[in-house]
Amino acid sequence: QVQLVESGGGLVQAGGSLRLSCAASGRTFSNYVMGWFRQAPGKEREFVAAITKRSEAINYADSVRGRFTISRDNAKNTVYLQMNSLKPEDTAVYYCAADQADWPSRGKYAYDYWGQGTQVTVSS
Repeated sequence: QVQLVESGGGLVQAGGSLRLSCAASGRTFSNYVMGWFRQAPGKEREFVAAITKRSEAINYADSVRGRFTISRDNAKNTVYLQMNSLKPEDTAVYYCAADQADWPSRGKYAYDYWGQGTQVTVSS
């Protein structure tokens, strides 16, 4: 089992920045690909970004590429999502997830463990 706890969400104006963190506990953090997903009200949970176990490869959704940066610190068992140039359409609950595979999948069903989510609200 892997326990994931997100933090860092909040209310920000359009154009602003937030940094989300996801702290992992339980099994060895470096054994997992880590991903970020988000879910807006009335919408499906969608892929945001994912990073391999030792940061060799990263995937981004087209909607966030160039604005968001995913990173991880295996010594701190933490994955981050730096979000810049935020837009109102980025408003959602953001979830981190862990996957035992080797590739940073975009598919939510690939991920085995999920956090409880953190709310990000971007005002116009």
